[in-house]
Amino acid sequence: MAQKLVADKLIEDARRATGLDRFDSESFREGLEILISDVNRDNRPDAGVEQFGKDMVTAMATRLKVVAYLDSRPELLARPVKRPVFVLGIPRTGTTLLSNLLAADPGRRSALTWEIDDPVPPATSTTLYTDPRAVARLEIERQMLAAHPEMGKLYRNSAIYPNECVFIMAHDFKTLMWESRGKLQTYRDWIFQTDVTSAYEYHKRFLQLLQADAPGTWNLKMPSHALYIPTLLKVYPDARLIWTHRDPYTAASSLCSLISNAHKHFVGKVDVEWLGQNYPWQAAEHANRAMDARDAIGEDRIIDVHYAELMRDPIKTMRGLYGALGDEFTPAAEAGMRAWISDNPQGKFGRHEYKLAQYGLSVDKLKPLFERYLSRYDVELEG
Repeated sequence: MAQKLVADKLIEDARRATGLDRFDSESFREGLEILISDVNRDNRPDAGVEQFGKDMVTAMATRLKVVAYLDSRPELLARPVKRPVFVLGIPRTGTTLLSNLLAADPGRRSALTWEIDDPVPPATSTTLYTDPRAVARLEIERQMLAAHPEMGKLYRNSAIYPNECVFIMAHDFKTLMWESRGKLQTYRDWIFQTDVTSAYEYHKRFLQLLQADAPGTWNLKMPSHALYIPTLLKVYPDARLIWTHRDPYTAASSLCSLISNAHKHFVGKVDVEWLGQNYPWQAAEHANRAMDARDAIGEDRIIDVHYAELMRDPIKTMRGLYGALGDEFTPAAEAGMRAWISDNPQGKFGRHEYKLAQYGLSVDKLKPLFERYLSRYDVELEG
């Protein structure tokens, strides 16, 4: 690999691309530099390095735009983010499905894919689903799925569906989204132990921008919120937390499969050994840290939703969830959810196939990792 990334050059590229200069802070720099160091040590093709660099520039350029817009409307930072709902858990345990069902309730406000990607200027309540930026992305999405229908097997996403907070916190370079793009072990170790307060503080400012002219009670989703619950509650003390539960062996296998596609795109090959070492460990860390947090903040502070129950009877499960949240399960919410389920049947784009053995794993090998979790929660096993 001849091409090397340089932090100062990427920062300057972001400033040049936007014509903006002021970052709200330099909190992103440490993560950026650790990530760049890992990428530069890795043996990956120049095209993958170039794409990585472009994505870093885009993240910083978006942050510059967010800061400039908030500078132009500083009153937005005084508006609270009230009682947001955060969906979290081991990755690949139904967090996306649950978030999409919550987003189908017209009484809730979700951070949609298109507006996370292109937040300035923010949409209004009447243009969230009709903004030209959303329409343009829907057309790109249609073309992509027509050309590569297999992509729909991996992740139920759309320009007008809610997307993960990883793509917001990426602007602070503190997110597992960056880590998924190859064997980036130094960054992995750092992101699991660093203080992520600045990322959550930026996340809140980002929401304050998005809710400028489209307010509502936020529905938010990122499995790895499970890693940082104390920090999340420091920034959002009235947050409501939902933990999705699924067979961790199935989830770990699905996670390895999902990450393998990021490896193909950014590295050009799949490091099967690293997938098998890293991602079951990460899955267990999500469970262990969530259990540690629950022990500290109280059992009732987190609401449990089981994937098996959600799949068997989604409306009954959602009605029970709303009761636990203290929210009314309105006819409009139910109608929206039923419509979403009808439009998104399981297997709509084909079945996502994955097996532990592909990554040198087995249930017996993984039992010690998930013993604590499975002894505490009555999770229905799928294998």
